[in-house]
Amino acid sequence: MATKKTANKKKSGPWTKSMPDQQFDFMREILSAPSPIGLEAAMSYGVLKPFFEDIKLPHWDIHQFKGNASLILDTDPGNDDKPSVMVIGHADKIRMQVRHIGKDGKIWINCDSFLPCVLIGHEVSLFSQDPEKPGSYRVIEGGTIEALGAIHFSEVPHRTGDKGIKPEMLYLELQMHGDKPKEALEELGIKAGDPILFNRPIKRGFSEDTFYGAYLDNGLGCFTVAELAKQVAENPLENVRMLFTIATHEEIGRFGAAAIAGELKPDVIIGVDVNHDYDAAPGMGSKRPNSLAMGKGCTITTGAITSDYLNSLFEQACLDAGIPVQRDMSGRDTGTDAMAAALAGFDSAATSIGFPIRNMHTISETAHTGDVLAAIHGIEATIRLMDSMNDGSGITRDDFRNNHVRLDQVESV
Repeated sequence: MATKKTANKKKSGPWTKSMPDQQFDFMREILSAPSPIGLEAAMSYGVLKPFFEDIKLPHWDIHQFKGNASLILDTDPGNDDKPSVMVIGHADKIRMQVRHIGKDGKIWINCDSFLPCVLIGHEVSLFSQDPEKPGSYRVIEGGTIEALGAIHFSEVPHRTGDKGIKPEMLYLELQMHGDKPKEALEELGIKAGDPILFNRPIKRGFSEDTFYGAYLDNGLGCFTVAELAKQVAENPLENVRMLFTIATHEEIGRFGAAAIAGELKPDVIIGVDVNHDYDAAPGMGSKRPNSLAMGKGCTITTGAITSDYLNSLFEQACLDAGIPVQRDMSGRDTGTDAMAAALAGFDSAATSIGFPIRNMHTISETAHTGDVLAAIHGIEATIRLMDSMNDGSGITRDDFRNNHVRLDQVESV
């Protein structure tokens, strides 16, 4: 191994302090961008591209792509001699979709990866094309997602809680009435496949350093990538090429990250995504998950395709800096963009860094700013460790090739 062990001493740093309002407002701007799966450019092009253009050094470059709205801020474009590290957040949000317009004006929807019961009564925004100008979108607001209508119309098992809400029961209520409400909606251009998003920007929470709202998954990953890029721009690396990446299509199979990673083939991939607060998850105690808790630091994933050597660099860098880290485990798949190289079919050392949140895939996802800051500074500490290794000449591809863990050479306890 190329690192040394040190005592785990607690140290103060930006991750131990409350997030400043200006930084929190930037995080809110990223999370608020309407970027449903397949239409991610509001976040990647509308918020993050201008940010990248503002912070980038003159010799840095931004990569754009044909089939998706992903972005990469490249610190050394074209230099394939340097070891490259791709840090990935994904801009796509889980969305609901129009599937059928009823004669009574109800817009029946597909709830995708949302539990049907978490949608009821919440305000949403519907995005639809102008029927006279295909490709030109408008937003329709003032609607809510409903299913049962009223307790008076529901079956007894619904009232007692013995029976739940099925996906096919969900509809968007736009309060249409009068003659021919279906025709009125169709004249607006509303049609099958139109995306629907929650209308809930993040707010600071009641408990210290907490916040809640929609789409922490995965605006937080994109925020982490952006803040990391800013810190590297202020203090550039010498020996490591960084690829600060905003990917698409993660929520339907990690397809965006796989496509763009397959094009650039980085040596290292760090997927940044939300994780679960298992300690506070209802009904999980009997399942005995590994312990992860909001407010106790960022997370690092072991198992699946993760590189133990890369993980050891991250853990050592955080240990030296006093950054709190929690270990997660996965089986055959991390469930994040850390899988990009494996899915694209090329060799890369990979890991997944995250932050424990509560209520994932709901309108009230909840997190701790300290965990997000720990992830930002933990990844920065890791890439700076890579940059300074080998007496200042930086990490090499051979370091990854030659430092695979040998369990046949372990010490007995």
